[in-house]
Amino acid sequence: MHGIPEADHEADLAVYYNRHAAVRNTRSLTPHRIECREWFVRLLKSEHRHSLVELGCGTGVEGLEFVRAGIHYTGVDLSSESVHVARLAGLDASVASGRDLPFTASVFDAAWTMSTLLHVPNSRIHDVVSELVRVTAPGAPIAVGLWSGDDDEVLNPEDLEEPRRFFSRRSDDTVRRIFGEHGSVEHFRTWPEGVGVESGPGAGNWSQHYQFLLLRTPAPN
Repeated sequence: MHGIPEADHEADLAVYYNRHAAVRNTRSLTPHRIECREWFVRLLKSEHRHSLVELGCGTGVEGLEFVRAGIHYTGVDLSSESVHVARLAGLDASVASGRDLPFTASVFDAAWTMSTLLHVPNSRIHDVVSELVRVTAPGAPIAVGLWSGDDDEVLNPEDLEEPRRFFSRRSDDTVRRIFGEHGSVEHFRTWPEGVGVESGPGAGNWSQHYQFLLLRTPAPN
């Protein structure tokens, strides 16, 4: 992987997920993932939060569930084909990078990003988390899901076609440290995921478990 410009990661990811948009639109989520989303919706409603941005919205599989729950939803993704499918389903979605979200500051009540920030290298992860904090209101909850690993960065060896996806596979301690620099990690849980579930890294041979956390952005002074 040495010598690959970081800018190519996003371009290659867009190519990969453009190619797989139709398949991703039919994927099913695991019970743990559904439970976490439902828990998050309950949290939003208990705090009277009505709007949410999803980074890495894909084809809108979860976006539709947020809309059904009465949440005003906005999604962004690198893949234009995925965004096209999401829009056909009636969702507010657009093509954008997490490094430069096309929104004004503090415009959303919350954020949701599943299996997306693992595609961001450690050299840029703080930029992306800072953008999520910027576009959400002070004190907002940001829900994050990741596939864990041993703190290594690879082009997925299980992708069977080029370009392969970039993964930063982070340990629990690393994830807590990274997100803890941007607010308070109020909730952190992990669970094992089976082979071929959700949009996992491949056959699941190298991912240790799934990580789910709630980052609470700094409250107003």
